[in-house]
Amino acid sequence: MLTGLSIRDVVLIEALDLEFGAGLDVLTGETGAGKSILLDALGLALGARGDSGLVRHGAGQAVVTATFDPPSPDLAAMLDENGVEVEPGEPLLIRRVVKSDGGSRGFVNSQPASAGLLRELAPYLVEIHGQHDDRGLLNPRGHRALLDAFGRVRPEETARAWERLRAAEGKLAAARAEIEAAARDREWLEHAVDELTRLAPEPGEEEALADKRRGMQRAEKIAGELETVADCLEGSNGGISCLRQAARVLERVGEDHPALAEALAAVDRAIIECAAAEDKLREARVALAYDPRELEADEARLFDLRGMARKHRVQPDDLAALAEELSGRLQRLEAGEEGIGKLEAQVAAARAEYDKAADALSERRRAAAARLDDAVAGELPPLKLDAARFRTNVAPASPDNWSGAGKDRVEFEIATNPGAPFAPLAKIASGGELSRFLLALKVSLAEQGGAATMIFDEIDRGVGGAVASAIGERLARLAERTQLLVVTHSPQVAARGDRHFLIAKASDGTVTRTSVRVLPENERREEIARMLSGATVTDEARAQAGRLLEAA
Repeated sequence: MLTGLSIRDVVLIEALDLEFGAGLDVLTGETGAGKSILLDALGLALGARGDSGLVRHGAGQAVVTATFDPPSPDLAAMLDENGVEVEPGEPLLIRRVVKSDGGSRGFVNSQPASAGLLRELAPYLVEIHGQHDDRGLLNPRGHRALLDAFGRVRPEETARAWERLRAAEGKLAAARAEIEAAARDREWLEHAVDELTRLAPEPGEEEALADKRRGMQRAEKIAGELETVADCLEGSNGGISCLRQAARVLERVGEDHPALAEALAAVDRAIIECAAAEDKLREARVALAYDPRELEADEARLFDLRGMARKHRVQPDDLAALAEELSGRLQRLEAGEEGIGKLEAQVAAARAEYDKAADALSERRRAAAARLDDAVAGELPPLKLDAARFRTNVAPASPDNWSGAGKDRVEFEIATNPGAPFAPLAKIASGGELSRFLLALKVSLAEQGGAATMIFDEIDRGVGGAVASAIGERLARLAERTQLLVVTHSPQVAARGDRHFLIAKASDGTVTRTSVRVLPENERREEIARMLSGATVTDEARAQAGRLLEAA
């Protein structure tokens, strides 16, 4: 709900601070007093084009601040998605600044906001109904949702069926695309699978082969050195043989001197160590022994693996997975028609399910449309639209426009004269008729809610007497559920207001200003009397004004 509107330097308004409450707020004033300026100022705060012509002459900038009740959960979520922080329970402040050079800035709770974001906020906050409004009830894009809300038609089952259909169609399309791509490359695919099958790569094989090859190449390099060591240790002239010969000589003479016995013990130890070295050398030669043919085979295998990896632009360790993937593609291609058939059957089943749910939804909409048509028809005669007809056109949408909300295109249409064809609201109704049609429709839809604040701009234009009374009575009924701001020329409508704002224009000879103030009860009767009688207020007009206020 709109709780306050602060205006600075907008056209003829120098400074203005207004407070609004629940119920029906009426705005009156003489023609040309500037009633439209208030709506222009509010529109500016809600993202309308920031025209420099709105800046009061001589001022550097115009500023409008609109204050609303704390945002609803849906609105708070939308603000959060756009990076605007809102404290729970705190009012929503929207401010728009327009400079005299045409530049503008927007703010939501002191945080910068684009004009586009302000326009996104507007439908959550205010509905403006009038002949120049191209949103709300005049926009066919919202008619289906309004009808569903009126008829309590819930499309959830259809939405679930639509999601299942879309998922099935997606799988079918992906399978067809894969088969088509595979079919184009079938010859290459068969050749690649054959090559990889014959190669039979294994994960980690390339690294294992490389390590083994490095070991054999190293063994090839040190084979000569090992032979030299063996020659030094083994054989009749080797080190061990000489040590054993020396030991035998020392055994014969060892008793002749203690040092010879010690020498013999040392030689025995050397023999033992040399024998151990001989064993280790033999073990190493066995371990490092290689078959040149095996080295050649491993090198050829390694070459084949790396060459295949380069060919397919993968790592050698990924060849096994690639072989499995390409084999799967080939198998799916060969069994493709059977798989496609199954997916086509799934799509057909999902489409039948969606058709059933959407058709049932259409039936419920047509039933709701008939009830809405009856409700609106009952509102038209008191509004002097008894020759007009209203209908909710529920028609099939093109398949391209089917969705989780069903297959229907919904549009509100009217025929203003007997025998005249039905057409969209905005195209055939005059300004006054259109406003009254919108009022009838809004009253019929009242229980379904909408924005917390609704504005009707001169809805009573061109009517008076009983029709104006009927309009006032319906506005009062609407105001029981939501806040209404009504710009009116009708005393019958003004008398229904919970608060009465008077808009006046005054000039001191050099500067013209527009002012707005809330009228106390005695001044309110005087204003309604002026609306009844014109420039000269008569006692009879005052008496009539009193009766209107009492009747309200």
